[in-house]
Amino acid sequence: MSYRIRLENFEGPLDLLLFLIRKNEVDIYDIPIAEITRQYLEYVEVIKLLDLEYAGDFLIMASTLMRIKAKLLLPKPKSDEDEEELIDPRLELVTRILEYKRFKEVAHKLHDIGERQSKHYARAYFPNRSETEQQELVPPDNVSLFTLITVFKKVIDNIPRETFHEIKDIKVTTDEQIEYIINKLGIQEQISFIELFSDFESKIKVVVTFVALLELIKRNLILVNQATPFGEIWIRKN
Repeated sequence: MSYRIRLENFEGPLDLLLFLIRKNEVDIYDIPIAEITRQYLEYVEVIKLLDLEYAGDFLIMASTLMRIKAKLLLPKPKSDEDEEELIDPRLELVTRILEYKRFKEVAHKLHDIGERQSKHYARAYFPNRSETEQQELVPPDNVSLFTLITVFKKVIDNIPRETFHEIKDIKVTTDEQIEYIINKLGIQEQISFIELFSDFESKIKVVVTFVALLELIKRNLILVNQATPFGEIWIRKN
């Protein structure tokens, strides 16, 4: 059974690198390639586990990081003249990241302008609303796919490792877990990400439930929010 999922506005390899740079609070001009590569490969393993489309793009970037890491490990020339001509292997990657970062910032600004313009109507009457009510209407869309994967990795790591493997049919489907999440949110107004997965001991059930969660986000049926960067993630109905 395949659980491959395609997400609109899917975040790619450069988004993951920007996420890791922010998460580790490192200088974008002086990226610690060895550590960032190690963390990047951990996320790639989760992406492969989820069988997300575009996983190949992440593998291509992984090979690029490994190549840069290998170049940095090579002995540096002893000659002063050769050292002056030596180009930092990270330079091309940093240039790509900065260009992509600028592109995303411009895209976000244009999107915000469009959102503000769409809320302006001529010759119309709008009832007054309190500041609190207005704040509640703002969609909590500050949680990225990689933020979700960060917490998902913790859930997977906490599942006891099996010492043997038994071949058997998969008894859980994405539709069943979508219904499970909707029912949970019918009982509770909101639920934390960790709590949503707390009853599962099966790795496959955790994976399918996470794919179901991504599908609900894609359908705009649920919202996820994070009060502080890398803090607790909360899920509620839209």
